[in-house]
Amino acid sequence: MALRPVQVNIKALDHSAVGRFWGQALGWSVFQPGVTSYVGPVGDFVWPDPVGLGINVVPVPGPRTTTKNRVHLDLATTSTARQAELVARLQALGATPAHVGQGTVPWMVLADPEGNEFCVLEPREIYRDTGPIAAVVVDCADPRAMARFWGEAMDWTVHEVTDEVAVLRSAKGGGPYLEFLRTPGAKAVPDRVHLDLLPYPGDDKAAEVARLRALGATDLDLGQGDVPWTCLTDPEGHEFCVLAPS
Repeated sequence: MALRPVQVNIKALDHSAVGRFWGQALGWSVFQPGVTSYVGPVGDFVWPDPVGLGINVVPVPGPRTTTKNRVHLDLATTSTARQAELVARLQALGATPAHVGQGTVPWMVLADPEGNEFCVLEPREIYRDTGPIAAVVVDCADPRAMARFWGEAMDWTVHEVTDEVAVLRSAKGGGPYLEFLRTPGAKAVPDRVHLDLLPYPGDDKAAEVARLRALGATDLDLGQGDVPWTCLTDPEGHEFCVLAPS
């Protein structure tokens, strides 16, 4: 048994506006199948996407805190000229420069219209085939521990593990990477960004959740009430949800 990540969940006061931003940022379509805005590759609505990760923007009543998210997206570019063009276009769409202690780096740190940080990377060969989202990046204290947990939790392949970084990617070889970066500081508040996982058809959601708890996941009560998904945290407190099979 294993789970597959199917979408990046972003909480927003105005899910329609944030969904439009990410749709235009990535060159994807925005769908509103329910109370959320789902951003996925251009074409008819397909969920889950067979290769990449969509973005599901979910309405919440409260604004984000000033604390930096410990989960963010890295966007891929194919040249320095393309990087500059993308940064300019994103700022015209409402993105703003963000300062998270990055110093002088070849990538640009921005924030979406509700302050969620993301990076526009300089061209890197490793991200040539990812699509517009190069990686989902998670700040952590122990990349090796994160590789152990997430490598067992999901059906993605662990590509690299060091004291500083752990890298996973779908065994199918497409879509973004999942990267855990050793970062100073501890998680203090819930993130506005997290991953949603989905069992494969025929797998038992309750059994998958029990397996995750045995691996070190902890139940999370955010006041979600009686919902068909299960909210959990990994061993370092990063939130994620296990969705019910459709």
